[in-house]
Amino acid sequence: MTGPQPATPAAHRGRVWKYGAHVDTDGIIPARHLTSFDPEALRRHCLEDLDPGFAAAVRPGDIVAALENFGCGSSREHAALALKAAGVHCIIAVSFARIFYRNAINIGLPVLECPVLAERAATGDFIGVDLAQGELWHNGELHQAEAYPGFMRELIAAGGLVPYLKRQLEGRR
Repeated sequence: MTGPQPATPAAHRGRVWKYGAHVDTDGIIPARHLTSFDPEALRRHCLEDLDPGFAAAVRPGDIVAALENFGCGSSREHAALALKAAGVHCIIAVSFARIFYRNAINIGLPVLECPVLAERAATGDFIGVDLAQGELWHNGELHQAEAYPGFMRELIAAGGLVPYLKRQLEGRR
């Protein structure tokens, strides 16, 4: 889908880090670093075997793009937590492993399936992201992913499922 650049900027614009197919959870955070759930410790080792310079160079708001089956492998939450702690704004992929997808949402890390964009994006590109509309802008082209419904955007803004539920329960008292 193509079209003009948006008249107003997307809700977020981030630099891309591009990876291939079947990036597994051991590639995202090596098993030798799973002794901690400390986000800072996980951040320092994020993608270190796949992309040794990632942890030092990633900046808050950057975007990971990948091909098929991102997050395959074990079901540990450490992988999604490491990416979020590294400052990754969202992940755009052709497809995700189901458990990684769920873990990412549970900790408030947006994941979007957009096969055409995931294939076209390259490291260093910039992508504009509007989760409310599901719009992704890349090189002057509009790509459509599934928009996040309001309650999912609230869950992500809260920092994940547990903080979201705490806010909901506090509001009922």
